[in-house]
Amino acid sequence: MLNPADPAAPLAGSVPSPYGPDPAELGGLPAAVARARARGELVVQPRMGFGTVSRMRAGLTAVHDCDAVSVGTVTVDSFTRVNDHDSARRALAGGADLNGFPLVAHGPTTTRRMLDGLLSEHFPVQVRHGSALPYPLFQSLTEAGLTATEGGPVSYCLPYSRTPLDDSIEAWSRCCELLASTSRPGAVAHLESFGGCMLGQLCPPSLLIALSVLECLFFRQHGLRSVSLSYAQQTSPAQDREALAALRRLAGELLSGMDWHIVLYTYMGVFPQTRAGALALLGDSARLAVTAGAERLIVKTPAEAHRIPTIEENVQSLEHAAQAARGARAPSTAPEPVPDTGIYREAAALVERTLALHPRVGRALGQAFRLGTLDVPYCLHPDNAQRARAVIDDHGHLRWASVGAMPLPRPASSAGARLTSTGLLHMLHYTQRRYDVPAPTPRQHAITTVGDKERAAAPLPTGD
Repeated sequence: MLNPADPAAPLAGSVPSPYGPDPAELGGLPAAVARARARGELVVQPRMGFGTVSRMRAGLTAVHDCDAVSVGTVTVDSFTRVNDHDSARRALAGGADLNGFPLVAHGPTTTRRMLDGLLSEHFPVQVRHGSALPYPLFQSLTEAGLTATEGGPVSYCLPYSRTPLDDSIEAWSRCCELLASTSRPGAVAHLESFGGCMLGQLCPPSLLIALSVLECLFFRQHGLRSVSLSYAQQTSPAQDREALAALRRLAGELLSGMDWHIVLYTYMGVFPQTRAGALALLGDSARLAVTAGAERLIVKTPAEAHRIPTIEENVQSLEHAAQAARGARAPSTAPEPVPDTGIYREAAALVERTLALHPRVGRALGQAFRLGTLDVPYCLHPDNAQRARAVIDDHGHLRWASVGAMPLPRPASSAGARLTSTGLLHMLHYTQRRYDVPAPTPRQHAITTVGDKERAAAPLPTGD
């Protein structure tokens, strides 16, 4: 049986938050989400960042004023993610167009001024970054008065860097303790795990769930008392509903006494190239969030397949998602049954085996990846065992083709062993193909429906 007591206990020297999960005491992002949840509304949030103060403020103002229950986002630039702050400063001085907000280069005083009159109890702002070694960023955001950010020692190391996992774990332990130390009544620090979004796609749900829960246990052990667990929309709505139910169940078992909620990400893989396809996928993610009980949705835009979206495109997508969510909450909408294919049991086994390795969650995570107890498919980081493989089956579900040394049932099919680069590309574009199919005319409808079904069920190529 899972035993949350030991991994949930604070480490010596960490700074536990003294406040309970009452939204009135928490403030910030957790309170905003709790209020929306009580009203039956979905919180929507962009992945938006701009280099200049004026542009970033204009973006936050537009999100604040849009027709949706929204949360502001400050996404940092590529230089800041890798701690190349001198290059970010030179870019600012030279008027270069950065792909995010260089929070460290701008400094806390400038960031405070940029947020003045916008950041409030009803409009929290979260910093999003992608850094494996983010301590300077955590220093800047906390000094600027921000209390919410995201990432994790595994989820922002393995996909995005060559940083040794042990170094990332050590850095994130210090970051968590710094963030936790800033908590006060009405402004409790909040940290979102990115563990449910590993590589964006082709990672079976049970591993996404396990990593999200394990990172939140790591956050808890280093002093955080308010967290969110992520899950990225995958290739099958039915499988996603089961996964979100499993994530909620496991979080309820292991994160008792904490404030927590679930955040769903609109599909993180190869995005539809057509506007109609992209909006259909976005609408489906909003409906999934509502029907599966996620409290917050990270939104993407139709521009994702082509370029960085504008402020206007971000707002349009937020409002589109909010409208789809309202429709999904209509009284006539009957809840769909949640299947049980064993996702919860797999995720629980991964968490339990990892926690058994060491009472410190960070040490347990490092050991789990060394042993292959945790193994992310198609992840080339040197500290990942690289023995696990996954495939999309004939029903559009993500399935294990090889589990390596993970404590999971051995798959009956050996499709992963035959998978080639052509087959991998075929899978990577699965969702894009499905949503970019042109709408059929009445005469073509029957033929097109059959054709789509045949294409979805076609076996993956096994040769180049």
